[in-house]
Amino acid sequence: MKKSLVLAMAMALGVTASAYAANPFSDVPAGHWAYDSVNKLAAAGIVDGYGNGTFGGDRLMTRYEMAQIVAKAMAKGANVDRLAAEFADELDSLGVRVAALEKKSDNVKITGQVRYDYTDYSGDIDGYRSKLRSRIFINGQINDDWKYVGMLQNDENMVDNDKSEKTDFQRAYVVGKIGGMGVSAGRQNLNIADGNIYDTRYDGVNLTYGKDVKLEGFYGKPTNAYSDFGYSEIYGARLNGKLGALNAEAGWTEFKDSDKNFNDDSIWNVGATYNFSDKASLGAMYLKSDKEDIAGDDDGFVITGTVGAAKASKPGSFGFVAKYYKQAGSTAIEHTMNGIYRINAGDGFKGYMLGGYYTVAKNMVAGVEYYDLKNTAYEGDPKMKTLWSQLIVTF
Repeated sequence: MKKSLVLAMAMALGVTASAYAANPFSDVPAGHWAYDSVNKLAAAGIVDGYGNGTFGGDRLMTRYEMAQIVAKAMAKGANVDRLAAEFADELDSLGVRVAALEKKSDNVKITGQVRYDYTDYSGDIDGYRSKLRSRIFINGQINDDWKYVGMLQNDENMVDNDKSEKTDFQRAYVVGKIGGMGVSAGRQNLNIADGNIYDTRYDGVNLTYGKDVKLEGFYGKPTNAYSDFGYSEIYGARLNGKLGALNAEAGWTEFKDSDKNFNDDSIWNVGATYNFSDKASLGAMYLKSDKEDIAGDDDGFVITGTVGAAKASKPGSFGFVAKYYKQAGSTAIEHTMNGIYRINAGDGFKGYMLGGYYTVAKNMVAGVEYYDLKNTAYEGDPKMKTLWSQLIVTF
């Protein structure tokens, strides 16, 4: 690069090099005539040098390399009109290529989550679990209306001597809209009635319409891991809306029998949550099935209270949750809770849960949950207690 060009570019940026960090290039010593100017240009992100840590000041540049430097200087607000005019064609061509590259790089985003949890079971069921779960999320923008979502999950059992583990592609679906209707299709998570009925994967289609009052319909099949529960199809509808501080929901879900051992199960749910503020809420949900469980029960309810919230982006934030459950086994197909709540599929339960969560550092949230439940399917209501703890790291 010519001496006059380096000085001119630095002056256009208003050089005060002494205020910046040491020159990052090994071939531009402190006594060099261009030291201050190159230092300024590097600090401002105008010149990058080469991968080996050199500036290469004696090397002849191509017009495209010069156009790239001018483009960066212009982005920093430097007055380089004469240079911009000189390299107009190259800047135009470079701009097209840069824009295309930036658009492509923003097209796919990868995020992740690592969770370690330790669980201790007591009461009439003893044992413990130590597990490390890692998730990689892939979001790819298809066009302005559609995107692809995938999730790769690794589970490692830390208790087994061989530290058994498995890795599988647990979610792969598209999300978009057709007119005013939202659509998601593929292997995705399905959460029904705040997870009190079902909270796991299924292969299906979900349609939503509306904003403040939303109507939703879904149809699909449970994934292989959960088809063992005896159901081959899941479909239903729900309506939820917001009126001031009150959120309300009503829904119906049908689980179709696959092997004639479980019988079809239709479950209705209705619930409401009142938000006293953004830091406290109280909710109640009633659930009703058209079939009885082994104890002769066919309904149930869940009460939930929350105070505060542990936000991953806000270190020091914390929150508490308390729940009381009384559910027939026919209303809980695959529950969202972290505590043990049944001995066999279809068992009912009752009891409470207390949980606390704290953000120990940005994107690092710790939590502890205690469950004291009783199985209502057997005489004497066997006790099922769980102390569950976790640390979740997101990136």
